[in-house]
Amino acid sequence: MNNQKITGILILALVLAATLVSLSGPTRFEDEPEAPQRPALDELMPQGERVDSSMILTVLDGGEITEMAMEVFLIGAVAAEMPASFELEALKAQAVAARTNIIYNIVCAPKSNHAEANVCTDFACCMAYSDESQLFAGWGGDYTAYIGKIIEAVTSTDGETLLYGDNPILAVFHSSSAGMTESSGNVWLEDLPYLTTVTSPETSEQVPGFVTELALSLSEFSEIISANLPEAVLADDPSEWITGISHTGSGRVRELTIGGVTIKGVKLRALFNLRSAAVTIHISSSNVVFTTKGFGHGVGMSQYGANAYARGGMSYSDILLHYYSTGSAASAGPQVKILAYTLTEQDPDLAG
Repeated sequence: MNNQKITGILILALVLAATLVSLSGPTRFEDEPEAPQRPALDELMPQGERVDSSMILTVLDGGEITEMAMEVFLIGAVAAEMPASFELEALKAQAVAARTNIIYNIVCAPKSNHAEANVCTDFACCMAYSDESQLFAGWGGDYTAYIGKIIEAVTSTDGETLLYGDNPILAVFHSSSAGMTESSGNVWLEDLPYLTTVTSPETSEQVPGFVTELALSLSEFSEIISANLPEAVLADDPSEWITGISHTGSGRVRELTIGGVTIKGVKLRALFNLRSAAVTIHISSSNVVFTTKGFGHGVGMSQYGANAYARGGMSYSDILLHYYSTGSAASAGPQVKILAYTLTEQDPDLAG
């Protein structure tokens, strides 16, 4: 076979191969399902005017100021702060607590580190927040069901706020408690009448990581103490390093003495990045072991506790009035109430 014929055959083969590739390409993808499209939030919201939709917040998000309705921010905040798989009544309680905190920070205690914004999306300052695209990416095929629950939790409690007297309360919350919540004065500087110690029902079977253990070698423990408590003197006998442990009424560490230096339980938690101050400490000849229960500062509403109560049939309002309690209704002084509250009456600039 001469070279001309061979060249012709090769060219024909290449043309046929290219044709087959071009024909088979689209066919491979014809039966593949299209990527799910995220429904617009506006399409999922119930019709009608609402208190929360009329309040426009300035939000500091990632260094940028944006405006959004209270209910839009609450949807992203509730979804970021509490698992959407929780009971609806727990999610409602979270929505009321989050709304109350926003209003409290606007009316009673504006944040000095972002005076230009009503609220920010830093959970360490105000509260966590996830936008629609983040929630869609995280929830995947559960997005429609989960966002529907969050929307219902927010809109069904529209405008509802926890008030002590005529003012919104500091409605702080945390992940989980070890049987009891903590009084605010044991964590911060002030005892508030509605942030006292109350029971909380969550257990290790209900809460992932409810009991955690941190083991440090003696040298690791010593290094942390030297760096943060330089005045502390650790004895030759490790069993004498920690003395004088006292506890609050909730069972958390109130104070303890390390190497002759007395510190608060909250300071201990910060030093060793413990999940809570509900901690027991065991010192052996080789290490120091911290065993903690629960997660968070322990003040106000326990989120896992709220979910446990909701599973038991408790309504969101009863959950809230349990965790933000001033004692029995017969006791002297005002009681916490859940009432409709609008910021537009306090600050017309917040009206949409």
